[in-house]
Amino acid sequence: MYPEYPYIGYKDENKRTPIYFPKQTQDVQPGLESQMNPSPIFENPDYIPSNKLINKVAIISGGDSGIGKAVSILFAKEGADIVIPYFSEDEDANTTKKIIENIGRKCIILKGDLKQEHFSKTITDTCIKEFGKIDILINNCAVQYPQNSILDITANQLKTTFETNIFSYFYLVKATLPYLEANSSIINTSSITAFNGSKELIDYSSAKGSISTFTKSLSLSLADMKIRVNSVAPGPIWTPLIPSSFTEDKAEHFGSDVPLKRPGQPFEVATAYLYLASDDSRYVTGQTIHVNGGTLI
Repeated sequence: MYPEYPYIGYKDENKRTPIYFPKQTQDVQPGLESQMNPSPIFENPDYIPSNKLINKVAIISGGDSGIGKAVSILFAKEGADIVIPYFSEDEDANTTKKIIENIGRKCIILKGDLKQEHFSKTITDTCIKEFGKIDILINNCAVQYPQNSILDITANQLKTTFETNIFSYFYLVKATLPYLEANSSIINTSSITAFNGSKELIDYSSAKGSISTFTKSLSLSLADMKIRVNSVAPGPIWTPLIPSSFTEDKAEHFGSDVPLKRPGQPFEVATAYLYLASDDSRYVTGQTIHVNGGTLI
């Protein structure tokens, strides 16, 4: 059976709010996997690969940790070579690269700021020089800064959130599109907050809402080129973004408010990306897959 962290206690005497993780917080976004307790689960040990992405090439932004790491590893198991742009998390990036290379696939890690459009060109040029093609683009990088009121969201925070969470998606698509051929796949990481909103993540949920509309519009724009564009909207998944965003108390019982009463692990989301990247979804475009523990959209 696949691994799953059990709850470690309850927050209240009535045992209605499970606690899943020890108290913890990080002070740097988007967070470090190496500082998390416990570490997220990136692989299902029972998974049997079936060459769904054999000899494909995938660019996965933010693929060094969190959901991106789980997707990178799963894609490598299915036969893909991986290019990972990441922001500053050198240890996480090198760990992921080593895992992928141990699987037997190639992995290039590129450190830089995706808020700067020229970095997307560097990523694309490097990928083409090394592999000669791009088959899959996954836009996944993100930051979030909870605030109690819109009055607390500074102009700088608003700018950073949108430049990271949606501008970078535009930049990478623009840079890679000239090299994408028919049957290529673009997958954007949205969020449950794009559909249900979030009182503490107004700017983040607004940016994620933009991603959902971006996905639909881009799918229509690229349909004649036979390039599919879809998105995945995760719910509460245990990634470095959680302890680096929320207070100790929120991290402690993170994910306990969904119908399945637990947070998800990165590997439990990764297979949605695999479906959308593979020929299994050849008749699917402009859609969103919700992986959120049972919250109805």
